Amino acid sequence: MINTSFLEKIATVIIQDYSHKLAETTIILPNKRAKVFLIEALKNETSHTILSPDIISIEDFVQDVAAIRSVDSIELLFEFYEVYLSITEKQHQQSFELFANWAKTLLQDFNEIDRYLLEPSHVLSYLNDIEDIKKWGIEVENKTKLLENYIDFWKLLPLYYESLYNHLLNKSIGYQGLIYREAVHNLNHFSNTTAGRSFLFAGFNALNAAEEKIVQHLLALDQARIYWDVDQVFLNDPYHDAGLFVRRFKENWKHYKANPFEWIVDDFSQSKNIQVIGTPKTIGQAKLTGSIIERIIAENPTTSLDKVAVVLGEENLLIPVLYALPSSVGALNITMGYSSRNNPSQILIAKLFKMHTNALSRKGESYVFYYKDVLDVLTHPLVEPYASAGNLVKIIKENNYTFITHNRLFELNPKVSDLFKLLFQKWENGSIAVLENISTLLLVIKKNFSNDNEEEKIAKAFVFAIFKVINKLISYYAKHKHIDNIDTLYAIYKQVIDVAEVSFEGEPLRGLQIMGVLESRVLDFDTVIVTSMNEGKFPAGKSQNSFIPYDVKKELGLPTFKEKDAIYTYHFYHLLQRAKNIYLIYNTENDGLDAGERSRFITQLEVEKQVKHNLTFDIYNPVLPAMANTPMVVPKSEAVLERLKEIAVNGFSPSALTSYIRNPIEFYFQKILRIREVEEVEENIALNTLGTIIHETLKALYDPFVGRLISEIDIKNCFKLLDEEVLKQFKVVYKEGEIKKGRNLLAFEVAKRNVSNFLKMELDLISNGDQVQIIALEKTFERQLQHPALPFPVLIKGNVDRIELRNGKIRIIDYKTGKVEKASVVLKSWNGLTQELKNDKIIQVLAYAFMFETEAKEIPIEAGIISFKNLKSGFLPFGFKEDKELTTTVSKEILASYLEEIVVLLKEIFDVTIPFEEKIN
Repeated sequence: MINTSFLEKIATVIIQDYSHKLAETTIILPNKRAKVFLIEALKNETSHTILSPDIISIEDFVQDVAAIRSVDSIELLFEFYEVYLSITEKQHQQSFELFANWAKTLLQDFNEIDRYLLEPSHVLSYLNDIEDIKKWGIEVENKTKLLENYIDFWKLLPLYYESLYNHLLNKSIGYQGLIYREAVHNLNHFSNTTAGRSFLFAGFNALNAAEEKIVQHLLALDQARIYWDVDQVFLNDPYHDAGLFVRRFKENWKHYKANPFEWIVDDFSQSKNIQVIGTPKTIGQAKLTGSIIERIIAENPTTSLDKVAVVLGEENLLIPVLYALPSSVGALNITMGYSSRNNPSQILIAKLFKMHTNALSRKGESYVFYYKDVLDVLTHPLVEPYASAGNLVKIIKENNYTFITHNRLFELNPKVSDLFKLLFQKWENGSIAVLENISTLLLVIKKNFSNDNEEEKIAKAFVFAIFKVINKLISYYAKHKHIDNIDTLYAIYKQVIDVAEVSFEGEPLRGLQIMGVLESRVLDFDTVIVTSMNEGKFPAGKSQNSFIPYDVKKELGLPTFKEKDAIYTYHFYHLLQRAKNIYLIYNTENDGLDAGERSRFITQLEVEKQVKHNLTFDIYNPVLPAMANTPMVVPKSEAVLERLKEIAVNGFSPSALTSYIRNPIEFYFQKILRIREVEEVEENIALNTLGTIIHETLKALYDPFVGRLISEIDIKNCFKLLDEEVLKQFKVVYKEGEIKKGRNLLAFEVAKRNVSNFLKMELDLISNGDQVQIIALEKTFERQLQHPALPFPVLIKGNVDRIELRNGKIRIIDYKTGKVEKASVVLKSWNGLTQELKNDKIIQVLAYAFMFETEAKEIPIEAGIISFKNLKSGFLPFGFKEDKELTTTVSKEILASYLEEIVVLLKEIFDVTIPFEEKIN
């Protein structure tokens, strides 16, 4: 019998003992999934055509016994809320959201109480007594309202239970525990009506009290047989958790006083290769899984993978594993749902909820959207190709719209598509209207997909999964009209999404099998790969999601984490029981997400090692490149040289030269390829935008004075125009951006302060006798640079902020809104001027001096910077300090030395043998 799978043995029993009455036989399995495999085993066992017996899961069987329909957790929550409202005084009633927080836990406890057939009034009054004892010492007059409500809550538990139980019974619906309790009540009636039927229970491990009662009742009447799948290694070891439940049943059931216990097998101690492999992170485990499967195929190319199972300890590994599988896998069967949380259409609906709930929460007359929410929706892949709103996205980005009213949105996008209308329809008519709007929206999205494209078929399946959820919510809301709040609707939607899954369609009997832990029950494989073998994942670890304390559970016989661990242990060891090759993969990282120490199951395999087990331990690390990032190198082609010649003719700006010094690749992208930065909404004014506003304001204020001497009265008049001019420039530069509040208001005030401080400085200097005549403001100058070392003449061209004649000297000024110190414009040696980025300001101001030199005639020139964050230092002129003497006048010698260095830089730029090479800071 060794290594015949459990289901094959069951098939043999069915054919041998029940072939004469298959139509009157019901096979009950732990889950629905095993049914397909049992039918296949039956097919292989028989040589002629037979009618299959009825094969159902235990849950469906118990529903048949009880004659009650099961409801899902969300519908149950709605029903419970209805009961809660009917028995709670109006002034004490909580909103659905608050109610749901504790009701979910309470329903779980009701479920456990019923599944284990405990007396509810006893358990719930027990909880009340415990709480009373906890608050024993508090005098009556010291009891606060909150404390009274808390104690009242525990007193009301029996009433909640009873009212809900009766309410559901009247509707012939119920949660799992209620169905189990009713099934036990209905047992005699059921066994009488099915007297001619035979029941065969197969592959069970942990049974709750209700299931035990049902099975034992049918065994006693000789209407049923039960076959366990337990290895003698686990059964005979009194401490082994994999045999915890079966040991109890073997000892306690009356049936086994007179009947043999079937089946105890000896498979686990047979020879097995168990490889325990540690690798960093989730993605490492996925890659490793892929390479193990690749190796299996390489070793035996004709092998069928249907006896190979990948068991994922965590469902979020599914997508990485699918990507990691080799293309040679061929057929594949995934028997676990893909969580709807990451479903693209779910993400769209979540973004819609966010956009509309934010709009509703803004108190005001108009319905106002936040630009990020709008762009999130309009750029979603299910919307962008079909909403015809590309122009609207462009307008929002170019004009810095931060908040957009509903009406303005439709004004900016006059040609609206049906999809656009549905996305931005106001959510003001209650929850059902919102859900119907989303349902219609999903149908419109569905129409955009074709049936011929495989990828679009998958997208359609995702949309359909969400469509079903929305329609389910519509039916809930139609029955329960008293819950009508959009925030609550979103909370419920998120809970429903968590349980809604997209099912994969596959050929269950062919190819590689990928499944979760629970899906592996009853099945046997030759090769098993188990991932996430870390504590907290496999086994899942303690989670005390219950109002019933641990010691009370222990006393009453309710399952604690000890029993939950034992269930996990059984599943794990059952996976290994008949397998020959086993790979256990765990995450070696102890910190961060998805981390934890190595699973205790691995330690247990090591400590209790069987003689025939070959157990090996490995650590696999990914191959890491020696360098995380290799600098980009772009050789200069003919086309690049042509473009450089074009720039030389049109003009090199000082900022183009400094961008080459900063990073040649940046120069290549901006100047050669002409790649501009993507236009984005500036929600908060960027520093460069603030700089533009200050520059433009100063230009506007000083424009009337060009060509004449400035008087004190002129500057005093500028103060009067200041506020209006800054606001005007803000509107020009920042367009529709919000400047009346938040950071932007602060930026607005900073701009005013900067200009005001500059004017004060100017006024002080003029009142102290400075003679100032403006020559040019924000004007573009250019001059050709010819040099024997250059292959062709180069035009140097740039925009100068301000040129003035001050006290007999020409002063060329560059405004900087950032902080500049005097040291930044003082040079000690010309050598290496263009090698250092710190000289960028010197390169810039001397370029301006070179361009203006011919117009200055013989008047001495100073070139420098005025830094708005360092106004107290005033004008910071360029200075050359060879020895101890500082020269601030830009002489012909200084310009000649400067140009020599610029020529060196330009030669490098034009040199075909020197590629553009990225500088990594």
